[in-house]
Amino acid sequence: MKTMKNWLLTGLLFMVVSTAFSQSKIIGVITDGSNSLPGANAAVKGSADAGSSDFDGKFTISTSVLAGQVVVSYLGYETKTIPFSVTSGGTIDLGTIALNADSNTLEEIVVMGKGIIDLAKDRKTPIAVSTIKATEIQAKIGTSDITQTMVNTPSVYVAGQAGGYGDSRISVRGFAQDNTAFLLNGQPINGMEDGKMYWSNWSGMSDIANAVQIQRGLGSSKLAISSVGGTVNFITKATDKNEGGFVSLGVANDNFFKSTVAYNTGMSKSGWGTSVMLSHWQGDGYNDGTKGEGQTYFISVGYKANDKHSFNFLLTGAPQWHDQNFTKSIDSYLKYGRKYNNNWGTQDGQYKSERTNYYHKPVANLNWDYDISDKTQLSTVLYGSWGRGGGTGSYGTKPASAATPAGGQVNFDALYASNQAIVDGAGRGDGRSTNQAAVIRSSVNNHAWYGAVSNLKNQLTDNLSLNVGLDLRSYKGTHFRQVSDFMGLSSWTDTRELKGNNDLGSGTSASTTVTESAKARPWPATFKTLGQDQRIDYDYGETISYGGVFSQLEYSTESFSAFFQGSLSNQSHQRTDRFDYLSEFQKSDKVNNVGYNVKAGTSYKFAENHAIYANAGYYNRQPYHDNVYLNFTNAVNPLTENEKILGLEAGYTFTSKLITASLNAYRTSWKDRVTTTSNTATQGQIVGSTVLNAGDLIFTTNEGVSQLHQGLELDLVAKPIAKLDVTGFVSVGNYEYQGESRTTKRDESLQTLDVAVVDVDGGKVGDAAQVTYGLGFKYEIVKNLSVDSDWRYYDKLYANAGAVKSNIKLPNYDLLDAGVSYKLFIGKAKHDSVGFRVNVNNVFDEVYLSELTSNTAVTGTSVNYRGVNTANNGFFGLGRTWNFSLRYNF
Repeated sequence: MKTMKNWLLTGLLFMVVSTAFSQSKIIGVITDGSNSLPGANAAVKGSADAGSSDFDGKFTISTSVLAGQVVVSYLGYETKTIPFSVTSGGTIDLGTIALNADSNTLEEIVVMGKGIIDLAKDRKTPIAVSTIKATEIQAKIGTSDITQTMVNTPSVYVAGQAGGYGDSRISVRGFAQDNTAFLLNGQPINGMEDGKMYWSNWSGMSDIANAVQIQRGLGSSKLAISSVGGTVNFITKATDKNEGGFVSLGVANDNFFKSTVAYNTGMSKSGWGTSVMLSHWQGDGYNDGTKGEGQTYFISVGYKANDKHSFNFLLTGAPQWHDQNFTKSIDSYLKYGRKYNNNWGTQDGQYKSERTNYYHKPVANLNWDYDISDKTQLSTVLYGSWGRGGGTGSYGTKPASAATPAGGQVNFDALYASNQAIVDGAGRGDGRSTNQAAVIRSSVNNHAWYGAVSNLKNQLTDNLSLNVGLDLRSYKGTHFRQVSDFMGLSSWTDTRELKGNNDLGSGTSASTTVTESAKARPWPATFKTLGQDQRIDYDYGETISYGGVFSQLEYSTESFSAFFQGSLSNQSHQRTDRFDYLSEFQKSDKVNNVGYNVKAGTSYKFAENHAIYANAGYYNRQPYHDNVYLNFTNAVNPLTENEKILGLEAGYTFTSKLITASLNAYRTSWKDRVTTTSNTATQGQIVGSTVLNAGDLIFTTNEGVSQLHQGLELDLVAKPIAKLDVTGFVSVGNYEYQGESRTTKRDESLQTLDVAVVDVDGGKVGDAAQVTYGLGFKYEIVKNLSVDSDWRYYDKLYANAGAVKSNIKLPNYDLLDAGVSYKLFIGKAKHDSVGFRVNVNNVFDEVYLSELTSNTAVTGTSVNYRGVNTANNGFFGLGRTWNFSLRYNF
């Protein structure tokens, strides 16, 4: 028995040794074309033989398979399949395998809410899309808003950066932010009242975003949202599967400093995991008087209960304050310099701003993914946000003694002295010459927003899938003014006539005297609101309810796909104004509007490298709340009706190992729309019969506007050699108004100044360059050290002056940005590294006008700057800026 056992053991040992010596080896190096990719996976297809790459990207696979395919994959990159043939016991070197970044799909980046987040990858019928991933966001964002990451995208224009931290805005295919849909993990985040985006509320987006996907045109969203120009999806980080974190520090021009720390616990055996991130930033701002400071917090808790149920709770916010710069005449810039800002000055030798934006908007959502079966999945998100904050400005009448000093700033010392001379410090808002006074007020905009989005996906057959879902929202906003700084006064009194039935004067007056003030900072505003008896000028609110259903049916094969999508929604509005109305007339009539949209499209891959597509969509969209009620009163606007949008688009895509290129054509017509713009008055300017002061804001509303936007877009990604990546884009558009519009001008207190009906047919739409093109590259000099640069050209940029027949064209300009990156691996774990990044934007310090907000033509007697009348208001673009960041990953 013992002899037999020995023979068996000897035989088994012989078999093991024979197998070991007969094993073949497959080796290679995995890179992204520039840098090695540690932790990438290489596996022999159809077997369990696999290996992962080390810090240098090298991998080794031991296998008994002599011929077959090696599948190479890495998160965020396209998978490659490489054939091999090897002799028994031999070694084959596959050489350097360069993986291409998966630029337009996100795959595993979306950990939660896969059925809610409408990404291009989730629908096989293509659209015009660009995706920016976390690595590029972190590298290039610097001190800018998240909008800066989109500047190298066709038909996207970023403006407003000169206003201060968080004051930028973007347009897509010539459509402003209120007509481009923005989604955060599947939840709509455009303002419910006006559809606008305020990027200062989202100053932490660059820290928490895993990716940004810009879908131009009809997009893939199933919701009944405002995706006229396009849809921008922000996908935040979810609870990370692996333990680790990072610490980063950044510095930049104008005393900017930022610090960030983050840590992930990883997912435990019981299915729990937590990710936390905190950051702080501060800076003086590029333009004079645009200081700012803020924080970002991000908490994500994930729980995978079993193979069917996964949950993720997220809480994030970015409390901030920043002083603002508004557009002013080119004359002023030429007199005081391109960084001139007339909203600040000094009081007792200390810096002080008249215009400060402050806000805190915590956002919470709970995602639930339920895999009902292999063919059916349910995704649901419940969300809420609570906005607190506003913006400051002068309120009252500034005395002649407080005239603007020689430097062009606010004369705070004179204002304070004048206020202190008033008997008992009692300022009044009725314009009496005997007690002219001014305070700094805060225009507060608070809200509570709750919603739910749920989507059920069923794979009906191998080729046919169905999505059905529900979109519910409830919004309550409150808007009022309060005193931020009494400027030496002890009280302020407002007197007004209350409105009655049909919004007519009632003959009844009301008087409000306030003695309390609230600091214009986000954290105090979060936890304390002054009482209703301490409000001045106006105090109103709105309740908006929204309910919608949506569905999508898609058929797809390997070479052909087609989809049909539809949604139906009801939106109700009611306005309440307790300040300007008798008690029995404070609530407006409730308004209900039904809207819908339908979209359909098809695509065909007619050869290995060639594919075409065509999509069409029609939107019957409800007007925003601010356009439902006339002149910011309780009167329903009789001119407002559902907006009608017809979108047509087609495209062609070529894909090869060296280059991927897409050509897109689009035509979008938009009727029955309402637009509102703002402008600052010059001293003594007359609008209607009202004489305005310098710096007074004028709001211009155009109703019944029709627009036609059409154009071509080309974007490409190429890799001519292993260490060089090249990107490029061209967009040529024509955006025009059609027909007539009704124009209403109002002041800061929302009082009507002037009304006119104008012919705008053929007028150029402003605030978006209609011709843009750019070229970029990234080159690896040595291992882990790379340089990159992006050049962009802008032309046919017109003034943002609303719907006008003849619009001013701004001078064309081009910009060059450049950067250097280096990463040093320092630990045993594959992610342990130190990264360095330097950016220089507008390398050649180009001087250019980035936007105009008025439309005064050049005349024989006018002074002009590069062909533009210097009486026009606008912004010069930012000059040369720089930033440096250091990041330690562990």
